[in-house]
Amino acid sequence: MKSIHLIKRAFGSFSQSVPSQIEIARVQEVLNKAEFELWTEMQYRDQRHSVAVLDRFDDLASNALQSERAAALLHDVGKNVSGLGFVSRVVATLVGPRNRRFADYHNHEHLGGELLIAISDPRTVELVRGAVSDEVSRLLRAADEI
Repeated sequence: MKSIHLIKRAFGSFSQSVPSQIEIARVQEVLNKAEFELWTEMQYRDQRHSVAVLDRFDDLASNALQSERAAALLHDVGKNVSGLGFVSRVVATLVGPRNRRFADYHNHEHLGGELLIAISDPRTVELVRGAVSDEVSRLLRAADEI
């Protein structure tokens, strides 16, 4: 199941097109200013993916808190730390954490939490870190894996 998710994600990642103005406006409605600035540093493909995850998460968790919706948008923000492009990310996924940058890529949940700790609600941080196992975290993972 995870391999199917990765294959779909890879095909969806070929395009580096910019999210639409409507998508960006939706993101701005959910994130605070500092979170939005961090989100804008993500690769366009990650930005588009995060909006798709938010859409699915909203369908699954219609009563989610703003902080939980922010986690849907920021769940992959830690991937920025690795500095890997598309091809390197595919290789890192296949071979594992063989060097520092690949390790950072695989450790993106923890790194994302570190980026957010000073600017986000604690609930956002714990969800991005994958530090909780509750219904909302299960729904967020499901929204990411569709």
